[in-house]
Amino acid sequence: MSRNRRLTALFGLKWHPFSADVPSEAFFRTSETDLFLSRVESLLDTGGFALITGDSGTGKSVTLRLLAEHLSSLRDTAVGVLSRPQSGLGDFYRELGQLFGVPLTPHNRWAQYKALRERWAAHFDSTFLRPVLLVDEAQQASPVVLSELRLLSSEHFDSRSLLTVVLCGDSRLPDLFRQPDLVPLGTRIRLRLELGPRSPRELHEVLTHALTKAGNPSLVTPDLIKTIAEHSAGNYRVLCNTASLLLEEAVRQNAALIDDKIYFDLFPAPARTPRQRPAAPQTRS
Repeated sequence: MSRNRRLTALFGLKWHPFSADVPSEAFFRTSETDLFLSRVESLLDTGGFALITGDSGTGKSVTLRLLAEHLSSLRDTAVGVLSRPQSGLGDFYRELGQLFGVPLTPHNRWAQYKALRERWAAHFDSTFLRPVLLVDEAQQASPVVLSELRLLSSEHFDSRSLLTVVLCGDSRLPDLFRQPDLVPLGTRIRLRLELGPRSPRELHEVLTHALTKAGNPSLVTPDLIKTIAEHSAGNYRVLCNTASLLLEEAVRQNAALIDDKIYFDLFPAPARTPRQRPAAPQTRS
């Protein structure tokens, strides 16, 4: 029996609620995320750069996935996702050409540059919205590629932007913009979303939301949900990894409920060492 069928049979779940590939409808959306999505949509009218940063496990990739689906649903918007930000300049142009349907000659960089700009300018002149490029793990991109992206997207002495770019990366990404070659790009970032540690209350809501969307809100006992939220270090990924381990253990035990027993079976409390009694004071004869 497959894992998903077993989860359905045991717990009545529509999908694994703690895996990375859950449907987007299962994502927990904060007001902060919704506001950022709305602002990026407004940015399409003028183009420019937006930035998502945060430590690992704080929700950057989920936010980018929600943004990609939101923008792709808009009319006259071409959304491309750069899959290899660490590529050299040649492969960077090849991937851009494939994303936006522009045939590029691999050995003529000027022709590549010109063809992409003409395509974006034509799209700009014929529609109200623009092409969008999403770059995940952007901290791995070389300064040369990031600088080229800035030059590609601007026109008429920087008075017109041909492209909307959303860069997403960890805390190393803002440090890149302190390099002399990338200071001009850093000053052009118009929207910023910085994701940090989450409170136990919000992690509690995330876990409850995930279970509800998957079809079994009472799968984990309320006390254990509180315990998991309080011991996840404010991190979405730690929360999901812990809950996923508990779910797999419940499957192994054929349990109908994830409770404190399963938690302590998987994470036994450390044994207490008995305190040594102080030695009796010696008396002098």
